[in-house]
Amino acid sequence: MSVDPLTVIYKTQKNLQQRLQTIGDTMIGGGVDNMEKYKYLLGQAHAIQITLQEISILLENKEQKDEQGDADNVVKFDRSTED
Repeated sequence: MSVDPLTVIYKTQKNLQQRLQTIGDTMIGGGVDNMEKYKYLLGQAHAIQITLQEISILLENKEQKDEQGDADNVVKFDRSTED
């Protein structure tokens, strides 16, 4: 059984977003009892944000390529009048 790579990417993105939310909830909700744990969670959150940004950029580039592919199938008429 073959898995679509985009499905894997979207599921990974969703899991990372949920993890980021959990970290934020922990930090806001008073689940941090020392500075070491705070710095650890902050580092995790930062790494997840960078990863999500990279995924977003990659998906944006793919969407742009998909849109360009559609544009290649459109008939274009030249309106210039060269006689």
